[in-house]
Amino acid sequence: MTLSEEDYIKAIYHLSQIDNKSVATNAIAEQMKTKPSSVTDMVKKLSEKSLVNYKKYQGVSLSEKGRLVALSIIRKHRLWEVFLVDKLNFSWDEVHEVAEQLEHIKSDALIDKLDAHLGFPKVDPHGDPIPTKDGTFKKSIKKLISELPVLSEGVCVGVNDSSASFLKFLDKNKIALGDTFKILDREEFDGSVSISTRSGTIRISEQIASNLYLEISDTE
Repeated sequence: MTLSEEDYIKAIYHLSQIDNKSVATNAIAEQMKTKPSSVTDMVKKLSEKSLVNYKKYQGVSLSEKGRLVALSIIRKHRLWEVFLVDKLNFSWDEVHEVAEQLEHIKSDALIDKLDAHLGFPKVDPHGDPIPTKDGTFKKSIKKLISELPVLSEGVCVGVNDSSASFLKFLDKNKIALGDTFKILDREEFDGSVSISTRSGTIRISEQIASNLYLEISDTE
């Protein structure tokens, strides 16, 4: 597979996770920042390789073969992110772009040794699960802070926005994965939320609350 084909397979996988439906070519074009006609050409190539199921006007879905390829790419990407943070001391807002390049390395032996060297991590630095070699991973029950009722308490397990600017904001406010948060109150006017963290009580905007996932220990 070419690098471009791998990028398309990964994009289709991520888009299909949003609502578990076939993915429109326009959505893929927006994700890949290209023209719909270019997406159609690529999808036809992927279909010829039995990686996607495609019918005109009915969207695109991954075949089982394509799903396993996508999970393999995602596994490599997330393992490299762990390596960059844990072993090379990159910050979590720096690793995505580097991992985008490293995920295309073809050597399965290298990735298996990387996995073992890292101690078989279950999640990447952003809290996203890392697939195993056979394409399985544990899915935790997580919800955005903005969706949870007041007095909910849980562990911060992931971010919806992995942009560098957002991750730097979290570092600045000492918000980290693995921290336990409790929702103290929500402002009806602007949707801002007061939460207790390891560093004290802080108020976060609705935008931030819509980008932080909690794994819930006790909810209504």
